[in-house]
Amino acid sequence: MDHAELNTGKKMPLLGFGVFQIPDAKECEDVVYTAIKNGYRLIDTAAAYVNEEAVGKAIERAVKDGLVTRDELFVTTKVWVQDMREPGQAFESVKVSLKKLGLDRLDLVLLHQPMGDYFTAYRDLIKANREGLTDSIGVSNFYPAILANMCESTDVIPAVNQVELHPFFAQEGALENMKRYGVVPQAWGPLAEGKHGLFTHPVLSEIGAKYGKTPAQVALRWNVDRGVSVLPKSVHEDRIRQNIDIFDFKLDKDDMDRISKLDLGRSEIVDHSSPDFVRFVLGWRVPR
Repeated sequence: MDHAELNTGKKMPLLGFGVFQIPDAKECEDVVYTAIKNGYRLIDTAAAYVNEEAVGKAIERAVKDGLVTRDELFVTTKVWVQDMREPGQAFESVKVSLKKLGLDRLDLVLLHQPMGDYFTAYRDLIKANREGLTDSIGVSNFYPAILANMCESTDVIPAVNQVELHPFFAQEGALENMKRYGVVPQAWGPLAEGKHGLFTHPVLSEIGAKYGKTPAQVALRWNVDRGVSVLPKSVHEDRIRQNIDIFDFKLDKDDMDRISKLDLGRSEIVDHSSPDFVRFVLGWRVPR
């Protein structure tokens, strides 16, 4: 496993396990346990995923069974926008997440969306960091102008910005902007949620044949070779194993360039600039 060094001095794995859209508690617990068993050390959840308790149970099982120690894991959660309105709400949300996960500290806490009063919420994360509730703090879905505004307006630069990044939405400009501020990019949806025939795409398939890898493994390696931490998700153990098996090869420049040319320059998963999307997110309530 390769790692990225955060601006806090902490090291974060360049590949982790995401649990978005695994709402069934038992299934979530089992697949997180399976991921840890197969070598994953970064686990990414969120208050909005409503599965923090299941993730916590999986971690507890894995530690009890001797698969891993807590210190070997990197656990991330995110504060949802309903807790980003008034001073203190985000701080309390971190404490709720810790209780649900059964942990005494987190490795990373992110603001899930740049909505509501995210500056006040970010100050709460700074407090959570200073009080030892989390080792590092960051943001998610902060597109370039929003991230620049945040970084230019705070003394504590976010350690991570988690955004959509895959061959069909490369966001090279966003990566350059993050690099300028020393923010580590992290990819949600690194397999494009299977869109554009990613798992059988001819370009990715041809490159994969060269290295003895699948198109999905090539797509993940492409992001890692750009310095991006990736968070693939699967509930199938064979794919869980395949997704982490990307650290025994490296794409050459021609292959990197070919994949980069697949970029459409836009997301076909979610439009963060849509007022309807903003209203939807602001109205989404998570049981806490």
